[in-house]
Amino acid sequence: MTFTKIMGGLCGTFLVFLLGKWAAEEIYHVGGGGHGEEHQAAYVIEVDEGEGGGEEEEEAVTLASLYSDADVGAGERVFGKCKACHQAEEGANGVGPHLYGVVGRDVGSADGYGSYSGALSEAADVWTPENLYAFLENPSGYAPGTSMSYNGLSKPEDRANVIAFLDQTDGDMTEVAAEEGAEESASAEEGTEEEATEEASAEEGSEEQATEEASAEEGSEEEATEEASAEEGSEEEATEEASAEEGSEEEATEEASAEESSDEGGSEEQAAEESSGGEGGGSAFAEMVAAADAADGEQAFRKCAACHKAEEEANGVGPHLVGVVGRDIGSVEGFNYSDALAGLDGQWTADELNAWLEDPKGYAPGNKMAYRGVRKEEERAALVKYLESTGN
Repeated sequence: MTFTKIMGGLCGTFLVFLLGKWAAEEIYHVGGGGHGEEHQAAYVIEVDEGEGGGEEEEEAVTLASLYSDADVGAGERVFGKCKACHQAEEGANGVGPHLYGVVGRDVGSADGYGSYSGALSEAADVWTPENLYAFLENPSGYAPGTSMSYNGLSKPEDRANVIAFLDQTDGDMTEVAAEEGAEESASAEEGTEEEATEEASAEEGSEEQATEEASAEEGSEEEATEEASAEEGSEEEATEEASAEEGSEEEATEEASAEESSDEGGSEEQAAEESSGGEGGGSAFAEMVAAADAADGEQAFRKCAACHKAEEEANGVGPHLVGVVGRDIGSVEGFNYSDALAGLDGQWTADELNAWLEDPKGYAPGNKMAYRGVRKEEERAALVKYLESTGN
């Protein structure tokens, strides 16, 4: 009897669930069919069509764009999550292999570490920035069977920053090439901007044409007025002749004043050129440097702080930059320059620094500096302004 009661209770409970499911399906219907076209949804959530654009922009973010603006200091902070198993010092293996100079290193090749899983060597041959970027996003998905139990870094910025931090540990930054799709989209955006500029110029041209036509009409009216006032002008001629002598005296005085002002302006321009520092002082970029904010340049210098110092005359991975503006190229004592820089003559003027910061590889092919350069001219001007202040 007890067993029968238990079975009866279970069957009764199951029956209640079945009846509840049947009643719910009668009241609420899920799916597109079964109700006919005359029925409408009881509640519709409106979604802004513009929200989809955010996802496309998010997908358009590439490692190349993130890596060029990566923050080494932020990457060092992110690396704090990895310190339980990894160290950034050479040869300091722990639960996991040391990560000193890991960017560009062969997979599974850390000296003194022998606990690698075979999953890593099957997934990649070399730890390029691209491979590390994919691995750090989802380690178990990138290399199924890996012994690394960390879930990964979900934010693309965190992954780019920590890779940049690990990349500079051995003093040799790796260049990340832009993807072809990103370059094509950038070219398309530039083309769109040029088309918009041409359309705006065409509109301005039409407006100018309309203005000229209106001016022509006004000119015809002025001609009629001039003809009407011709007779009055003949009477005024006598008076004008009488005042001509006075006007000539005034013109002579004005010409003398103009000569004095031009002499003063020339002396001021000459003084400005002398104060601007000689060669390159009068260039457009030098004017940008003069108008730039050193505080913005100090903030931009954070990207350089991993290899260079501007607060003290102490060399690091790169030479110190104290008083670099006006200094001879390749002249810091105690630093071993590459042949590409050591063979250059001249000084680090504002224009020379501008060309160097824009494209280090193009300025001195074969130099050791792996940084790709500062793309924005305003940022380069602010950076030179800050470096200029270090020599004061």
